Amino acid sequence: MADLHFELVSPERLLRSGDVHMVVVPGTEGDFGVLAGHAPFMSTIRPGAIDVYETANGPATRIFIDGGFAEVNDKGLTILAENAVPIADIKADEVSKMLAAAREDGRLAKTEGERIVAEKLVARYEAMQAAAAN
Repeated sequence: MADLHFELVSPERLLRSGDVHMVVVPGTEGDFGVLAGHAPFMSTIRPGAIDVYETANGPATRIFIDGGFAEVNDKGLTILAENAVPIADIKADEVSKMLAAAREDGRLAKTEGERIVAEKLVARYEAMQAAAAN
């Protein structure tokens, strides 16, 4: 029975809202699963896939998120994602090209700021590759 209220929000819009059985989230300090009745808490999220289980025995819907925040309270789970893409929409060849370009940008960085931006992009594309491969 789906009894956890789940909302996935990006800066542009509400991406998903409804009741589910469980959601597994890539927290910055490790993955965590949320079921109905979970203790309240907040966590930052690293780039990676969230797994949304509509039912206890059903398959998960996987969505890549580019980091953000998760809040669990008595109303359910809300994820504020910087960006979200269904795993099925990720094109491995495009991600590989973007990863190579980000690595090259990091290698050629002339300032600390440019290097930091490139490192964040490398981490994002590596996480996208890993999520799409699983």
